[in-house]
Amino acid sequence: MTPPLCTLAPNPTPYPSFSAYVRTRGSVLMRTARSLTADPCDAEDLLQTALTKTYVAWDRIEDHRALDGYVRRTLVNTRTSQWRKRKVDEFSCDEIPEVEASPASDPAEAQALRDAMWRAVTRLPDRQRAMVVLRYYEDLSEVQTAELLGVSVGTVKSAVSRALGKLREDPELTPVR
Repeated sequence: MTPPLCTLAPNPTPYPSFSAYVRTRGSVLMRTARSLTADPCDAEDLLQTALTKTYVAWDRIEDHRALDGYVRRTLVNTRTSQWRKRKVDEFSCDEIPEVEASPASDPAEAQALRDAMWRAVTRLPDRQRAMVVLRYYEDLSEVQTAELLGVSVGTVKSAVSRALGKLREDPELTPVR
């Protein structure tokens, strides 16, 4: 006697393609994602991540009848991973903390300071004044200043250093510190 032959055809795939699966089951999966997160935008991101992982594994999934379970497990695992990696840098509180606004500086005081600084610079010797103006008012580098004045870079460095020392000791600028 011969054993009976199985006459059943192989189980047809309920979803012929990944896109057909997403079109058919997307809204159900979105509800699952929304149940895992508080923010609808985060739920969309979570579902997209899970669907991306499912797409990568699509050919390896043998039983397409179990796709919903696979995607749900992927949603939960992805959400758990996000939760574990989450860096807490936001804290909820009852009141919104207000940033202390720095008092607005008086334009007259700012102008008086600029005038005092310029008067102090004009009291420097000509060579030092030229180097300070080129370095800090014209924003040239030490090399550019040296080339423009025809001196070495070391000369510029030492002259500017001495000039800044004189400016620090200027009595008119003392109240600023």
